[in-house]
Amino acid sequence: MKTLHHKIAISTCTAIFCLFFVGCKNFLDTKPSDFYSPEEYYNTEAQLNTALVGVYDPLGSSELYSYNISSMFGTEADEGYYNRSSAEGPQIYDFTSAHTRIRTTWQKLYQGIHRANLVLANVNKPEMSTSARNIIIGEAKFLRAFYYFLLVTNWGGVPLVTQPTESPIDNGVARNTDKEVYEFILAEMKEAEAKVRDIEAVGNAGRVNKSAVRGILARVCLHMAGYPLNDHSKYAEARDWVKKVMDSGHALNPDYKQIFINYAQDKYDLKESIWEVEFWGNGSDTYSEAGWIGVRLGVATSDVTLGFRYGIIRTTEKYYHLFEDSDVRREWTIAPYKYSGKTPVNHGPSDIYDRDIAKWRREYELDKSTSLTAQNFPLLRYSDVLLMYAEAETMASNTAPSPQAFEAINQVRRRAFALPIHTPDPMVDLSGLDHEQFMKVIKDERSRELGFEGLRKHDLIRWGDFLTVMKDMEVELSIGGAPSFAVWAFTNVQPKHVLFPIPVREMALNKQLTQNPGW
Repeated sequence: MKTLHHKIAISTCTAIFCLFFVGCKNFLDTKPSDFYSPEEYYNTEAQLNTALVGVYDPLGSSELYSYNISSMFGTEADEGYYNRSSAEGPQIYDFTSAHTRIRTTWQKLYQGIHRANLVLANVNKPEMSTSARNIIIGEAKFLRAFYYFLLVTNWGGVPLVTQPTESPIDNGVARNTDKEVYEFILAEMKEAEAKVRDIEAVGNAGRVNKSAVRGILARVCLHMAGYPLNDHSKYAEARDWVKKVMDSGHALNPDYKQIFINYAQDKYDLKESIWEVEFWGNGSDTYSEAGWIGVRLGVATSDVTLGFRYGIIRTTEKYYHLFEDSDVRREWTIAPYKYSGKTPVNHGPSDIYDRDIAKWRREYELDKSTSLTAQNFPLLRYSDVLLMYAEAETMASNTAPSPQAFEAINQVRRRAFALPIHTPDPMVDLSGLDHEQFMKVIKDERSRELGFEGLRKHDLIRWGDFLTVMKDMEVELSIGGAPSFAVWAFTNVQPKHVLFPIPVREMALNKQLTQNPGW
C-alpha cells in the first residue's frame, strides 16, 4: 500500500543507486554526478531514512514475494500443482544450480543485506535523537536478520556478512554453519525487538513493528526446534515470543475473506495482519512499486475488467478434502468456479483438479492494470501467531495439550466456521486429544488457515515430513483424475531438494563456497 512503497519508488535514484553501485568508485576515473557515494550520503536523518527504505525494497521484488517465493518456490508443497503442461524450474523440482530464479533470489537477499550493512555502518553520522536512531537500527537489523532467515531456510548455512563490501554478492566469505546463522538471526532480532516501535505507533503493517519482530522470532525459534538443528529448548522460547504478541491487543478479523479483500483494497487491519509486503500502483504511475500478487495466483481469466490472471496454481484433491464442507476458508482459498468470459461458472463436484487457487482476488481491486497489482502479501497474521502458540506450548511441555493450547487453535477454527471467535462451540472446538493427535491437527490446521502464503514447504521440512508427504502425493496423483503433468513436482522431488543449490555463478565468484549435498 501507499505509505512505504511510494517512498521506495521516489527514492530509487538516490538510495538504490548509492547502495547498489557502491563498488563502481573507479569507473573511468571520473567522479559520478548521478548518484551519491557512501562518503557523501548518510549525513542527515532524512538521508538515513531514505536509505532504510532501500533495505525494505527487496521484499517486494519479483525475486522475493512478488513472484518467486509467493508463486514459484515449491507451489506450497502438497497443497497445489503447477498448472502448465510444459515447464521446468523450482516449481516442479526440475532445475540445476544454474537456474536463474535460484541465482537472482540469492542475489536479491544479499542485496538487502548489503543495504542494511551500509545503513548500520553509517547510522551514527547524522545529528539526530537517540530514539529516532534506535528505530532505524532496529528496523535495519531486523530486516537483515529476516533476509538471513530466508537464506538459511532455503540454502542452509550461508556466508555471514555484517560489514559493507564493495559488492553485495562477491564477498569472498566462506559459509557459516546453519547453527551460526540461526544464532546470529536470533541475536539480531532480539536487539531489534527492544528498539522498534509498537504497531499502533507505526500505524501501518508495511513497516517493521514490535509485534512483527516478536512473531517472526517465534517462527525462527520453531525452525530451530525442528530440522535440521532439532533444538527442543527453542519451543519454550517460541511460546514466550508469541505470548507477547497475544498480550499486545491483537485479534482475529471475524470475517476470513475480508483479510484478503483488505489486501486488494489498500486497507490495513493491524489487529489481524501484523506485517505485510507492501505494493503500490499498477505500473502506469510515475512512481510505482506494483507486484504480481493475484496475477499469477488466481482464477484464470483474460478479462481485464475482472483483472487478468494466469491461474498457474491449482489445488490437489488431498488439500480440497482437508477442509470440512462448512469451513468458509475452502471456498475462498480454492475457487468453486471458473470464468466463462465475465461470467463465473460453478465447478462440478468431480472437477477438483480444475480448481484454481483463489485467495488473491483481483475483482476486489480498486484500480486494475493488466499484469501488475497493488495487492499486499502477508508475512505474519494473527492466526499464525495463535497456531504457533498452540504448537510451541504443546511441544515445549511434551505432554497432552493445555487448555490454553486448545483455546488458541479453537479461536482459529471458530472463525473458519463463521462462529463467534471467543464463544466455545462443541461442534467445531477440539478437546480431549493426546499429544500426537493434537500435533497432527496443528499441521493440518496450519495448512487450511495459511495455505499459499509461502509457509507450507518449510513447515513440512522443519517437521521432518517433507519428502514423505511429497512422495505420498506422487502416489495419489498417479491414481487418476489429475492432469498427467500435475504429478511432475512430486515425481521429481529428491532428498537434495530440502535445500536449494548454491548458485553456480556464486560458486565461480566466491571460491570459499561449498555446494549443498546432492547438487
